[in-house]
Amino acid sequence: MEVLSVKVEKPDDVNFILGQSHFIKTVEDLHEVMVNASPGIKFGVAFCEASGACLVRWSGNDEQMVELARSNAKRIGAGHTFIVFMKDGYPVNVLNAVKSCVEVCRVFCATANATDVIIVENERGRGVIGVIDGERAKGVEGPDDQRWRLGFLRKIGYKLG
Repeated sequence: MEVLSVKVEKPDDVNFILGQSHFIKTVEDLHEVMVNASPGIKFGVAFCEASGACLVRWSGNDEQMVELARSNAKRIGAGHTFIVFMKDGYPVNVLNAVKSCVEVCRVFCATANATDVIIVENERGRGVIGVIDGERAKGVEGPDDQRWRLGFLRKIGYKLG
């Protein structure tokens, strides 16, 4: 058995959700989840089939996001994983809907950070064992940091005034 680290390749400002599901209809259902949860969001979704043809299945409404999803899913290559890339929306806008999708077993991360997917590979296949999402903690928030956080959330419209 071999442990691998696969870097998610994407522009810095693009968000994604990485998860595990259990059925080929994941692609269509996640497509519907995305458009129903956040009309106007641009996205691409890809799913690594774990049996049969073992193809990367895909869908989406934005070619750049679709290509990111296809290429990253192919490099990750772990059965029953899915990845959704998005712009004009954020994971917080769709995450509960994604988690409620009947095929979704788990979500590993939802982020715009630099991310590495930690994979175990054996002679039969690959499986995701976790992610490294962003950087390690550098300290503990102080009063100035709290003021910045509260101001930032208001600036971007996630908290009232």
